[in-house]
Amino acid sequence: MKLERIACVEDDLDIRTILEMSLSEVGGFSVELYEDGPSALAALTGEPPQLIMLDMMMPGMNGLEVLKALRRRPEYQDTPVVFMTAKAQSHELDTYIEAGAQTVIVKPFDPMTLPNEILKIWDSLEK
Repeated sequence: MKLERIACVEDDLDIRTILEMSLSEVGGFSVELYEDGPSALAALTGEPPQLIMLDMMMPGMNGLEVLKALRRRPEYQDTPVVFMTAKAQSHELDTYIEAGAQTVIVKPFDPMTLPNEILKIWDSLEK
């Protein structure tokens, strides 16, 4: 199945703008952007996007809390999640994977190569 729809939850406006340009203009994906966990949880109802990208450090509700809330919804139990974070110590990465993330993209990321990186992640899930 071809990856077409991605949701991104990121509190930093500049990074959301970069994500939108990178994923939609460079990558050609349909992108839904949310500024925090509560707004994403309120909007993400019904059929889930094919992939969700979550910032780890956000005010109010961090990425792990958003992931746990999504996993309580039957339709989101198998939706692939990728964390985005600047906190990339090996024990932190292990925590994210153990929580159910497919992988972690370390910030800062290259907006020009991000779509290909996402496609590689997606392709690895298809096998």
